[in-house]
Amino acid sequence: MQVHGRPIDDQTRCVHYHSELDVVAIKFKCCGELYLCHLCHEELAGHVAEQWSLDEYDEPAILCGVCGTMLTIAEYLGSGDHCPHCAAAFNPGCRLHTQFYFETAGDACEADGGSVK
Repeated sequence: MQVHGRPIDDQTRCVHYHSELDVVAIKFKCCGELYLCHLCHEELAGHVAEQWSLDEYDEPAILCGVCGTMLTIAEYLGSGDHCPHCAAAFNPGCRLHTQFYFETAGDACEADGGSVK
């Protein structure tokens, strides 16, 4: 499985995010390709990123760079910042970038005029 970006090691760390905990890659909805991070996608993909919608959270779209397991979006978001397969720690700061990858319940409410579904 090919992962795009500017890697610095074989556990999906890149030049933008390379702490001990930066061990995930994301499959982007727009192109179906795995990238090391949103900045790698922005620099290399040649198109604008699209968010996965709430009804697509069962899509395998997150690669654990430690064990190589593909996680669904729901598994990743509910993981408690650890791979459910190998227990590798994920960077909790990645939650700050959720909007680059995934629609959230707040997004759906705003798009629906604020009503709760």
